[in-house]
Amino acid sequence: MLSAFRSALTTPDLRKKILFTLGIIAVYRLGCSIPSPGVSYPNIQECLEQVEQSDSASIYSLINLFSGGALLQLSIFALGIMPYITASIIVQLLTVVIPRFEQLKKEGQSGQSKLTQYTRYLTIALAILQATGIVALADRGQLFTNCSLPVIPESNVFTLSVIVVVMTAGTAVIMWLGEQVTERGIGNGMSLLIFTSIAARIPGEGANILQNGPLVFAGVCFFGLAIIASVVFVEQGQRRIPVQYAKRMVGRRMYGGTSTYLPLKVNQAGVIPVIFGSSLLYLPDLISRLAGTTGGGFQQFVQTYLVDQSSWVHISLYIALIIFFTYFYVGITFNPEERADEMKKFGGFIPGIRPGRPTAEYLQYVLSRITLPGSLYLGIIAVLPNFFLGITGSGQNQNFPFGGTAVLIMVGVGLDTVKQIESQLMQRRYDGFLR
Repeated sequence: MLSAFRSALTTPDLRKKILFTLGIIAVYRLGCSIPSPGVSYPNIQECLEQVEQSDSASIYSLINLFSGGALLQLSIFALGIMPYITASIIVQLLTVVIPRFEQLKKEGQSGQSKLTQYTRYLTIALAILQATGIVALADRGQLFTNCSLPVIPESNVFTLSVIVVVMTAGTAVIMWLGEQVTERGIGNGMSLLIFTSIAARIPGEGANILQNGPLVFAGVCFFGLAIIASVVFVEQGQRRIPVQYAKRMVGRRMYGGTSTYLPLKVNQAGVIPVIFGSSLLYLPDLISRLAGTTGGGFQQFVQTYLVDQSSWVHISLYIALIIFFTYFYVGITFNPEERADEMKKFGGFIPGIRPGRPTAEYLQYVLSRITLPGSLYLGIIAVLPNFFLGITGSGQNQNFPFGGTAVLIMVGVGLDTVKQIESQLMQRRYDGFLR
């Protein structure tokens, strides 16, 4: 493996792509540490120390995770890549609802360019909304519950507007950086930026775990490696449905007569159900904070059962939401009837299954059977950190380095990047990345 890394670095064009990607990542991490104008950096750091001791910012853990800790620092890249992820999911879901979007999806490259443009516009709109909400919470002193220091000393309309504009512009810059990595670098740019944000928080989380003693730290590391190996195993797992193509004459040439397979992944939905479930669980607390309610039965119920991640109500509801959104997302993104029509169009069939509607019903049957273990796998991995809150001293399960959203994204992005490097190496040297 090390020799393959050396081969990748000795190849001039591949080395150029890797260095370009590393340069973009360095720029991204630099922007995550630069505070927005009008924000008191010393007060922010003091409030962050108090938050780490009281664990009062669990509501922002998902966005803070994707921004690499830049959200609570109110930096120029505070929103991270979260607005783009949300916009991409919304546009993808709208392709099923809006006929125009569905038509664009079928037009190929030109239609995809249009959908990408719509995603960019929606990203900017969502960034404005999120930046406005976060700045409003910071101005009211509700971003850090147990901190009385003024995060924004000069609280006037002009200063708050400038912060919102800077954060929105930062999101646009992040979007541009991700697209540059995708076009001129290695791997998917947006995914690599998320990977970088999560990896930047691992040393700090590891230091928090080490405070409980070296024995606990070693046990957590061993357990984390076992989880990573399990995630890699499941992420690579797939159900291969055999497909045969009949022979047909086109002019003077014979086509078809080959055998292949249709791969259905066990985790067909990826990390999207976990993001959906986390967002819905944080929504009631966010609404109560924006409404300014500090007491009452609703606020007490939310704090006791929804915000407290060690609560069995929280864990059970989280798993139920993940299972629901897994079936929902797979049902939207994978259409068995379209796959059956495509196979029938090109003369393909599943052995023992008639083409057309029987093939679609068979694909739906297989998909529903493998989606259940995939959804349970996502739910178990997502709630694993909840059982370690007392051991690690961490109050935010999303920031636990070996479970939840973090490990799913890091393993998925790592596998995808390794495959892309391997394919480019094989084109040049005919050597695989992993021998």
